[in-house]
Amino acid sequence: MNLLENIREAFRSIRSNLLRTVLTALIVSIGLFALVGILTSIDAMKNSLNATFASLGSNSFEIRAKGYNNRSRHGGVQGKQYPALTLLQARQYKAQLGTEAEVGVSAFISGATELKANGEKTNPNMQVMAGDENYLRIQGYNLAQGRSFSQNELTRGANVAIVGDEIREKLFPRQTPVGQYVTALGRRFLIVGLLAPSGTTMGGGGADRLALLPLETGNQLPRAGALTYALKTASTRPALLPYLLDQATGIMRNVRHDRLGQADSFEIESSDSLAKTLDELSGKMRVGGGIIAFITLLGASIALMNIMLVSVTERTREIGVRKALGATAVQIRQQFLIEAIVICVLGGALGIGLGVLGGNGVALLIGSGSFYVPWFWMLVGLVICVSVGLLSGSYPAGKAAALDPIESLRYE
Repeated sequence: MNLLENIREAFRSIRSNLLRTVLTALIVSIGLFALVGILTSIDAMKNSLNATFASLGSNSFEIRAKGYNNRSRHGGVQGKQYPALTLLQARQYKAQLGTEAEVGVSAFISGATELKANGEKTNPNMQVMAGDENYLRIQGYNLAQGRSFSQNELTRGANVAIVGDEIREKLFPRQTPVGQYVTALGRRFLIVGLLAPSGTTMGGGGADRLALLPLETGNQLPRAGALTYALKTASTRPALLPYLLDQATGIMRNVRHDRLGQADSFEIESSDSLAKTLDELSGKMRVGGGIIAFITLLGASIALMNIMLVSVTERTREIGVRKALGATAVQIRQQFLIEAIVICVLGGALGIGLGVLGGNGVALLIGSGSFYVPWFWMLVGLVICVSVGLLSGSYPAGKAAALDPIESLRYE
């Protein structure tokens, strides 16, 4: 028996025991589905977030007050809370940094806001932000309709707003929102611009659920506590980023009156640091997902070995006939190994396909907007299929090869 004949024999055996083969292949496919699905979803979400970081610019960084509104505890001790970054400090930083980089100042107003217009209202999950003339450009948001804030509106704090696409769909379906009025946080705002759709990001609304106000307008809104402002600094020359980070640290320490030897009362976060954090998190998720998938595949390999042992027992007489006709122990071993590998590959192909679809489905629900094809994990899955087939089929194949032909022919 040559290799091709052994493969044909494997398929003949599979067809003669179709139900058992299908059930065994399904066990293997579940294991591969878990492995490829988990890893695909992780990589798809990572790619989506990397694209988001790239759109924000790799040559930018954000400055926020350290520990502001921090309620987390570390080892039973609450983290130190520093004073909020004020509008005066933000303006001083912007003025002192000069023209070497572009600075955008923003303030978070509300993250659970309901907007109303024309008797309709949005879900109470819209985000209201206040920003200066550079905010949209630095954040990478584009206008689909209308215009940005004028200098006069920014200076006097006019009641104007730029809204996201989801707000338009809820309040102004089949019409332009520009020139219409919307009510939020007890005030009535004239819509002067509409943001281009951005899609969701990790379950959030991105720019689609955003209502942007002029910075001075946000500062005038009634609130329970003082606003904390954020600064985003960007440069058109990536080579300047290390220099700008040093400059920003020195200026902010001076603006915030941090004494010599005292820790920074602010934190600087660049897109590079976010990418590193994401890599660390995705690495831990891969390890966890790999452990879960390994346990599933271990169960699948044990089930396959059991099925192959049953197959050897049922075909003992057939093995005796083949040996009597001249088949060697190597050929018998090869026959059963190929049969185990074929079952694994059939089940694995189904599991890999379902894993790719399932992983992208999970990523889509969480917020990834693109379809990701994990060629590497598909290749790894195929290698695992063959490996599981070899490991699970080795013992049954060895047992079949060691059978005595005379005793096998007598077997009933």
